[in-house]
Amino acid sequence: MASYVRRLFHISAFSWYAFIVKTLAAKDGEELPAGIFVYGGPWKYLTFLNLLLQTFLFGLATVNDLQPGKNTEHVLSRCKDFIFSVFGFPVGMFVVVLFWTIFVYDRELVYPATIDTFFPPWINHAVHTVVLPLLLGEVLLQPHVYPQTKNALAALGAVSLAYMLWILWVYSSTGIWVYPILGHFSSCGLVGFFFLNTSLVTLFYLLGERLNSLVWNKEVKHRAAKRKRQ
Repeated sequence: MASYVRRLFHISAFSWYAFIVKTLAAKDGEELPAGIFVYGGPWKYLTFLNLLLQTFLFGLATVNDLQPGKNTEHVLSRCKDFIFSVFGFPVGMFVVVLFWTIFVYDRELVYPATIDTFFPPWINHAVHTVVLPLLLGEVLLQPHVYPQTKNALAALGAVSLAYMLWILWVYSSTGIWVYPILGHFSSCGLVGFFFLNTSLVTLFYLLGERLNSLVWNKEVKHRAAKRKRQ
């Protein structure tokens, strides 16, 4: 019974994200707020990158569910566990928590009101709110074998650094910050802000690992031991 619930959840989550991606793609060609997609288009926004990440993650989970078998499960399950634990959960949580924290304080720093004419409120919640319950649902319904912490944090840190360099490159090329809040910091302030964000996403990785251990301790140990024997 649990496997059917898990399959239904993965299919539903993948379908939801695919629908959102399709909805956003359909907006191509519409009149955009000034500067929103200057240089890099949506690829400079972590929210969009996270949307693609979650779509891929739940798509992979769906394929893994629908194609059972020792070899297929072994390969896809390892890949799914790595993507979810190292990137899917911490990045998704980071997007939700940081966005709404800044939004509540002053939405103009991260999501100017002019964007509402292009992205209605339901899309805002689709990409910044629904991510959270879907991630928690994955934690509750599917055990994940986490990699060694040092390796996971190295991979997460490398990706985080790459994104920060991408943001700086966009600014150096256009003179426009991807997020308005960045324009309010001095050089030292930017370093501190980036360090804070890196620390926060690291904490979310550790939180995901802890939650997974609390919910699936025995199952995770069993799967980890099984993988070592394969």
